[in-house]
Amino acid sequence: MDKDTRFTGNSTVKQLGSRFTGNSTVKQPSEAKISAPTAEDAHQRASILEIGILLGLLIGEGHFGGDGRQPHITLRMHTDHETLFHWLEKTFPGGKLYGPYHHGGRSYFQWMARGAYLREELVPLLDQHLHPALDAKAHRRYQEMKLRYGLG
Repeated sequence: MDKDTRFTGNSTVKQLGSRFTGNSTVKQPSEAKISAPTAEDAHQRASILEIGILLGLLIGEGHFGGDGRQPHITLRMHTDHETLFHWLEKTFPGGKLYGPYHHGGRSYFQWMARGAYLREELVPLLDQHLHPALDAKAHRRYQEMKLRYGLG
Protein backbone atom coordinates (compact mmCIF):
# COMPACT_ATOMS: atom_id res chain seq x y z
CA MET A 1 0.00 0.00 0.00
CA ASP A 2 1.46 3.36 -0.94
CA LYS A 3 1.76 6.14 1.62
CA ASP A 4 -1.20 8.07 0.14
CA THR A 5 -3.68 5.25 0.75
CA ARG A 6 -2.55 4.06 4.19
CA PHE A 7 -4.69 4.53 7.26
CA THR A 8 -3.21 7.54 9.03
CA GLY A 9 -4.33 6.65 12.54
CA ASN A 10 -5.47 10.24 13.04
CA SER A 11 -8.74 10.79 14.84
CA THR A 12 -10.66 14.05 14.67
CA VAL A 13 -13.04 15.12 17.40
CA LYS A 14 -15.88 17.32 16.18
CA GLN A 15 -16.85 20.26 18.32
CA LEU A 16 -19.82 22.60 18.09
CA GLY A 17 -18.73 26.01 19.26
CA SER A 18 -17.37 25.38 22.72
CA ARG A 19 -19.45 22.21 23.21
CA PHE A 20 -18.09 18.71 22.59
CA THR A 21 -20.47 16.68 20.37
CA GLY A 22 -19.10 13.27 21.29
CA ASN A 23 -18.69 12.32 17.61
CA SER A 24 -15.26 11.23 16.49
CA THR A 25 -14.20 10.80 12.88
CA VAL A 26 -11.51 8.46 11.60
CA LYS A 27 -9.87 9.67 8.41
CA GLN A 28 -9.91 7.15 5.58
CA PRO A 29 -8.25 7.27 2.15
CA SER A 30 -10.41 8.97 -0.47
CA GLU A 31 -12.59 6.73 -2.63
CA ALA A 32 -10.79 7.88 -5.77
CA LYS A 33 -7.59 6.34 -4.47
CA ILE A 34 -9.11 2.96 -3.63
CA SER A 35 -11.80 2.58 -6.30
CA ALA A 36 -11.99 -0.46 -8.55
CA PRO A 37 -10.44 -0.27 -12.03
CA THR A 38 -12.72 1.31 -14.62
CA ALA A 39 -13.47 0.06 -18.11
CA GLU A 40 -11.12 2.74 -19.43
CA ASP A 41 -8.32 1.42 -17.18
CA ALA A 42 -8.89 -2.10 -18.49
CA HIS A 43 -8.87 -0.91 -22.11
CA GLN A 44 -5.60 0.91 -21.52
CA ARG A 45 -4.14 -2.26 -20.00
CA ALA A 46 -5.33 -4.48 -22.88
CA SER A 47 -2.37 -5.81 -24.81
CA ILE A 48 -2.13 -5.56 -28.58
CA LEU A 49 -2.83 -9.32 -28.67
CA GLU A 50 -6.03 -8.88 -26.62
CA ILE A 51 -7.13 -6.01 -28.87
CA GLY A 52 -6.40 -8.22 -31.89
CA ILE A 53 -8.51 -11.04 -30.45
CA LEU A 54 -11.40 -8.63 -29.85
CA LEU A 55 -11.06 -7.26 -33.36
CA GLY A 56 -11.03 -10.76 -34.86
CA LEU A 57 -14.13 -11.74 -32.89
CA LEU A 58 -16.00 -8.63 -33.98
CA ILE A 59 -14.97 -9.02 -37.63
CA GLY A 60 -15.89 -12.70 -37.75
CA GLU A 61 -18.91 -12.90 -35.46
CA GLY A 62 -19.90 -9.36 -34.45
CA HIS A 63 -22.95 -7.30 -35.35
CA PHE A 64 -22.69 -3.52 -35.73
CA GLY A 65 -26.14 -2.02 -35.32
CA GLY A 66 -28.55 -0.57 -32.84
CA ASP A 67 -32.10 -0.56 -31.56
CA GLY A 68 -33.24 2.55 -33.41
CA ARG A 69 -32.38 4.83 -30.48
CA GLN A 70 -28.83 3.90 -29.58
CA PRO A 71 -25.99 2.02 -31.28
CA HIS A 72 -24.64 -1.27 -30.05
CA ILE A 73 -22.12 -3.90 -30.98
CA THR A 74 -23.20 -7.46 -30.32
CA LEU A 75 -21.23 -10.68 -30.26
CA ARG A 76 -23.30 -13.88 -30.11
CA MET A 77 -21.78 -17.35 -30.05
CA HIS A 78 -22.55 -20.88 -28.86
CA THR A 79 -22.23 -21.72 -25.17
CA ASP A 80 -19.23 -23.88 -26.11
CA HIS A 81 -17.32 -20.57 -26.06
CA GLU A 82 -18.26 -19.66 -22.48
CA THR A 83 -14.65 -19.27 -21.30
CA LEU A 84 -13.97 -16.88 -24.19
CA PHE A 85 -16.96 -14.76 -23.16
CA HIS A 86 -15.75 -14.61 -19.56
CA TRP A 87 -12.30 -13.56 -20.82
CA LEU A 88 -13.97 -10.85 -22.91
CA GLU A 89 -16.00 -9.68 -19.91
CA LYS A 90 -12.84 -9.48 -17.78
CA THR A 91 -10.57 -7.93 -20.42
CA PHE A 92 -13.11 -5.41 -21.78
CA PRO A 93 -15.38 -4.89 -18.76
CA GLY A 94 -17.45 -2.07 -20.25
CA GLY A 95 -19.50 -4.57 -22.25
CA LYS A 96 -22.24 -6.68 -20.72
CA LEU A 97 -22.57 -10.44 -20.94
CA TYR A 98 -26.04 -11.99 -21.27
CA GLY A 99 -27.08 -15.62 -21.19
CA PRO A 100 -26.79 -18.41 -21.56
CA TYR A 101 -29.92 -18.49 -23.68
CA HIS A 102 -31.54 -21.73 -24.84
CA HIS A 103 -34.23 -21.61 -27.51
CA GLY A 104 -34.93 -22.84 -31.00
CA GLY A 105 -32.49 -25.70 -30.49
CA ARG A 106 -29.65 -23.20 -29.94
CA SER A 107 -27.66 -22.33 -26.83
CA TYR A 108 -25.64 -19.14 -26.85
CA PHE A 109 -24.15 -16.21 -24.95
CA GLN A 110 -24.39 -12.62 -26.07
CA TRP A 111 -21.94 -9.81 -25.26
CA MET A 112 -23.07 -6.24 -25.94
CA ALA A 113 -21.30 -2.91 -25.93
CA ARG A 114 -23.39 0.25 -25.92
CA GLY A 115 -23.69 3.65 -24.28
CA ALA A 116 -20.63 5.50 -23.01
CA TYR A 117 -18.44 2.40 -23.25
CA LEU A 118 -19.18 2.02 -26.94
CA ARG A 119 -18.76 5.73 -27.72
CA GLU A 120 -15.72 6.43 -25.54
CA GLU A 121 -13.82 3.15 -25.66
CA LEU A 122 -14.73 0.87 -28.55
CA VAL A 123 -15.30 3.47 -31.27
CA PRO A 124 -11.80 4.99 -30.85
CA LEU A 125 -10.28 1.49 -30.70
CA LEU A 126 -12.12 0.35 -33.84
CA ASP A 127 -11.38 3.63 -35.64
CA GLN A 128 -7.71 2.94 -35.02
CA HIS A 129 -7.65 -0.74 -35.96
CA LEU A 130 -10.60 -1.68 -38.22
CA HIS A 131 -9.61 -0.73 -41.77
CA PRO A 132 -11.13 -1.73 -45.12
CA ALA A 133 -7.85 -3.39 -46.09
CA LEU A 134 -8.30 -5.72 -43.10
CA ASP A 135 -11.96 -6.56 -43.77
CA ALA A 136 -14.01 -4.42 -46.13
CA LYS A 137 -17.40 -5.87 -45.16
CA ALA A 138 -16.91 -5.42 -41.39
CA HIS A 139 -15.49 -1.94 -41.96
CA ARG A 140 -18.53 -0.99 -44.06
CA ARG A 141 -21.01 -2.31 -41.46
CA TYR A 142 -19.13 -0.44 -38.72
CA GLN A 143 -19.12 2.81 -40.73
CA GLU A 144 -22.86 2.43 -41.45
CA MET A 145 -23.55 2.07 -37.72
CA LYS A 146 -21.47 5.16 -36.96
CA LEU A 147 -23.28 7.19 -39.63
CA ARG A 148 -26.78 6.00 -38.60
CA TYR A 149 -26.18 6.87 -34.93
CA GLY A 150 -23.99 9.95 -35.34
CA LEU A 151 -20.82 8.50 -33.87
CA GLY A 152 -18.47 10.79 -35.78
